[in-house]
Amino acid sequence: MTKVPKFKLGYTGGNLDRADHLRRDAQAIQVARMHPSARWLVLDDLKPVLTEDGNDLYWARRSELESEGQTIFLGLEADGSPRFAIDCPIGDLPGRATDARAAGMRLPDDRAAIIAQARSVLDWHRRHGFCAACGAPTRPEKAGYSRLCTSCAAEHFPRVDPVVIMLAVKDDLALVGRGPNFPAGFFSALAGFVEPGESLEEAVARELHEEAGIRVHNVRYLASQPWPFPASLMMAAYADADGFELTLDETEIAAARWISRDECAAVLRGDGEWQAPPPIAIAHALLANWASGTS
Repeated sequence: MTKVPKFKLGYTGGNLDRADHLRRDAQAIQVARMHPSARWLVLDDLKPVLTEDGNDLYWARRSELESEGQTIFLGLEADGSPRFAIDCPIGDLPGRATDARAAGMRLPDDRAAIIAQARSVLDWHRRHGFCAACGAPTRPEKAGYSRLCTSCAAEHFPRVDPVVIMLAVKDDLALVGRGPNFPAGFFSALAGFVEPGESLEEAVARELHEEAGIRVHNVRYLASQPWPFPASLMMAAYADADGFELTLDETEIAAARWISRDECAAVLRGDGEWQAPPPIAIAHALLANWASGTS
C-alpha cells in the first residue's frame, strides 16, 4: 500500500464527537438545543457564515437566528458544547456567507471538516423532500440524519457518492488530463464515479480505459477525502499503465499528457506551463506525493 501523505487533505480532520446515540433521542436533542453553550453554523444558500475577518466559523446563538430552517445536529465539542447547522439566510449576523470551497481553503482542517459535514447533509435535505418509493412528503428524523416518508414509512438516509481519482504512471511519467469544462491550461488527475457492482480497483481500471484508452494493473490506494459538492467521497489511487498510447473519450477528456516528476514539481510550485488543482483537492496530494518520489 502506498504511504499516506503527511500533508493536509481538504475537509478532513474533524474533531466533533458526532454523538450518534443522541441522534436517536429526540428529547436529548431538544435538551442540547436549549443548552446555554449550544451554537449554530448558518449556511445561507449552502454558503457557511464565517467571522467578519474570515478566519473562523461564526457560531450563532439561538437568539441570533432570525428565521427557521432545516436544522441538523453536528455533534459535541470536546467540552460537551452542542453544535448544530441550519439552512437559512444570514440575516443580521455579524459575519459573511462564504463559498464553501473558499472557506475550506482558508480555515484550519477541523473547521473545514465541519463545513463538509454541514453542507453535504443540508444539501441532501434540499433534494429529498419527497419519498423515492411512493412520492409522498418526507420529514426529517434522527436529528437530521434520516427522512421518514409520511405515507409509506420508508426511511431514507444521506448518501455518499464514491469517486475514484487516479494517476496512471509508467517509467517515471504520470498521466494528467483536462475536461472540456476545465479552465484553459488546467490539468488534473482523471476521475470517475464508482458504478454498482464493481470494486474501487475495477473502477480505476475501467475509468482509465474508458477515458484515456489505456490498460492498467497494480492499482494501489493513497488516501480519501470528502468532497461536499454535493456529497462525494474521493478515493485516490495510483495504477501502473501497460503502455503510453492514448485514445481519448473527447466527451470526457479534452486533452491529456504524460508528465515527468520534475515538470509536476515545477507546476506545483507555480513555475510550470499549466495549472494544477489547489492544495484543498486530493488531486493535489496525488500529484505532490508522486512528484516527491514516494508513490
